[in-house]
Amino acid sequence: MRDPFVNGMATVRFVSASLEFTAALLMLRFGRVDTALRINGVLGLVGPIILILTTALGVAGMAGRVQIGKLALIFVGVYLILYGSR
Repeated sequence: MRDPFVNGMATVRFVSASLEFTAALLMLRFGRVDTALRINGVLGLVGPIILILTTALGVAGMAGRVQIGKLALIFVGVYLILYGSR
């Protein structure tokens, strides 16, 4: 039996991949740089949300098995990724 947290994480990533693929198709369909940049801007907002959701699901799944200090390190790591990509 699969872990429901893993299923949730995979589902979020499948949704993310679907959004990315759809955005690529829209860029090709419109064929304009300004429109492609707008679509890319929306993806830039969605990416961090997907990262946070996936990490939150993973941490929730590990909550009872990992020490609190290690969980804090995971959150610090996610924060640094988001901060560094600004």
